[in-house]
Amino acid sequence: MKLIRLINQTRGSVLCEHCAVANNPFTRIKGLLGRKSLAMDEGLLITPCPSVHMIGMKFAIDVLFLTRENVATDWVENLPPGFHFYVAKPRIDENDATFGKPFAALELPAGAIAQSGVRLGDEIAFE
Repeated sequence: MKLIRLINQTRGSVLCEHCAVANNPFTRIKGLLGRKSLAMDEGLLITPCPSVHMIGMKFAIDVLFLTRENVATDWVENLPPGFHFYVAKPRIDENDATFGKPFAALELPAGAIAQSGVRLGDEIAFE
């Protein structure tokens, strides 16, 4: 799989140093299945992907949802393995703003979202 680096342009920080891209039917279906963990600098960007499931997963993850314009619009933290589903929706921030329709899912190690300081409306760039 292709690897990219994700930068939070709004915060001026690295969001994911080694991010695999799942953008075809096979890689999107496989996702993180078969993996036992993710290192704190790893992730998987699934596109298009407005929802995720944890069926067959072996570890918890954080998921950051991005719009087509790569703006953070929703997230879920510490999603446990098992029969869990999460359908993204545009969240409303403290200023009653929404940031667009979820288009892609960035799967990260549990705790990565809190550690990164990402916020709704942050712009994410790919390198």
